[in-house]
Amino acid sequence: MGDDALAPGPALAHASALLTQRGFHEVARNARGDSLYLARGNDPGRLRLSNHARTPKQRRGHPEVLASLVIRQPRNLSQIAVMVEAALRDFAGVQRRRDQAATGKDSTIGA
Repeated sequence: MGDDALAPGPALAHASALLTQRGFHEVARNARGDSLYLARGNDPGRLRLSNHARTPKQRRGHPEVLASLVIRQPRNLSQIAVMVEAALRDFAGVQRRRDQAATGKDSTIGA
């Protein structure tokens, strides 16, 4: 672990702070405190931050989770920033597909 690397717990806290700056807020936390769920505004979609991946059963039971950011290993601040940006892209992509499916519109038509 490098001198500037944060352990997974503090790294997740830093990721949460970065996402808060981007308009997200915490809406739930699991009982162990190792997973937290963030939302933007009133959108029902959730962005999950955790130190472990979800199981297929968890995915089926919680379709509101549009994307996850998992930090299992120590990371430095720049690595965390890159991971946050990737999670935001994933979240936006799933959100867009969800919204298109709800309206019956296909973004590839007329492209």
